[in-house]
Amino acid sequence: MAGSEDMARLERQNAELGRLLEAARAQLGELRERLGELSQPPQTFGTLLGWAGEHADVMVAGRRMRVAVSPAVSRELIPGAEILLNALNVVVDVGEPERVGQAAVVREVLDDDRVLIVARGEDERVVIFLGGHALERLHEGDTVIIDPRTGFASERVERTGVESLLLEEVPDVDYSAIGGLSGPIERIRDAIELPLRHPELYREHALTPPRGLLLYGPPGCGKTLIAKAVAHSLADAMGTDRSYFLAVKGPELLNKYVGETERYIRTIFERARSKSAEGAPVVIFFDEMDALFRARGSGVSSDIENTIVPQLLTELDGIEGLDNVIVIGASNREDMIDPAILRPGRLDVKIEIARPGAEAAIDILGKYLTPSLPLHPEILASSGGPEEAVAAMAKAAVDYIFAPERDDAAFVSGAMLRNVVDRAKTRAIKDVISGGDRGISQDHLLESCAEEVAEARAVSARHLDRG
Repeated sequence: MAGSEDMARLERQNAELGRLLEAARAQLGELRERLGELSQPPQTFGTLLGWAGEHADVMVAGRRMRVAVSPAVSRELIPGAEILLNALNVVVDVGEPERVGQAAVVREVLDDDRVLIVARGEDERVVIFLGGHALERLHEGDTVIIDPRTGFASERVERTGVESLLLEEVPDVDYSAIGGLSGPIERIRDAIELPLRHPELYREHALTPPRGLLLYGPPGCGKTLIAKAVAHSLADAMGTDRSYFLAVKGPELLNKYVGETERYIRTIFERARSKSAEGAPVVIFFDEMDALFRARGSGVSSDIENTIVPQLLTELDGIEGLDNVIVIGASNREDMIDPAILRPGRLDVKIEIARPGAEAAIDILGKYLTPSLPLHPEILASSGGPEEAVAAMAKAAVDYIFAPERDDAAFVSGAMLRNVVDRAKTRAIKDVISGGDRGISQDHLLESCAEEVAEARAVSARHLDRG
């Protein structure tokens, strides 16, 4: 019995020793394998250019080579992929793609996978954009990362400096949202929409449609709102549901680096050409135009206008073939804009957006003071209904502002009238909070008029003092 137990114990010990021996042998194999890996020569990074049967064309350190490929490497790799080669120049693995490189600007999308780019000033070259289906996301003026050695563009990158200028707004503002400007709107529609709605008549009369227009006048009178409505109206005139509004404020274009402002201008027009080629109307809107395109040699600003004004003139003269691109400039000081920009053939149509008169002011107030707003019971009782109430309130406000004994009309603008209504709404809300009746009253509106006019008069006085 004791002999059997000893035998079993020895068998267990022998089995444990065998297990430990196998584990040691496995660890020794792993160490030998790791030692072998560590003793291997370094691998070289390269770029896959394409496949040639069982071999691969690669670019390594500026050299184009045709090399063998390990069976472990997938044949589904696309050109441009980062690869690893061993000491015998055999492709043995796939590396992570680089996320850095030289920046270049797309000048034109050529076909399914090739784009024309501009790098290092005006150096143009054709490169292949990796993953041809991604070309649908590329536009003229986009910035891409390229590898000059291989001729590949790897990805599109956002450039805050210029991309922020090119927010492709699809405006939802139409002419019905603009009050008191029926005359200027009719002139704008004649200049812009008639050539699109009746191109055959323009051809018959050998009449060239205007390329652009200038909206000038005091601030806050609706110039930007009209420009947005133009983009919306162009889409209707062309029978499409898409339109683009490239809004650019003059000071945003200025850049301290030589040539950057000119590049921004080129990029804006390149983006417009790209969008117009898709059949969508494009409005390029330069707000505060006098801040950027000042008259050359005026001595008012630095010499930057001597280079950026010619750049804009070049772009304006170069859009002859784009029937659905319109350039709109807005300025409070049209007299400071370079005359070459305003001559016929460039910004052909010049429309003054003046301060509203009494009738126009009533129309503007009607856009913001509507019957759907909560109105004070007193004004409702005395007027007979919401429509009559808001009409009476608007008339009272305009009579106050345009009273002949005061010169308050000199400060009136569409923005001011909108602010009058906003102030009246705020007063009505505060009255409800303090326990008063709900709704906007005529007193709210008249008190708001008095405050707005007083503020405008104070600002004007301070401006004159500084002058």
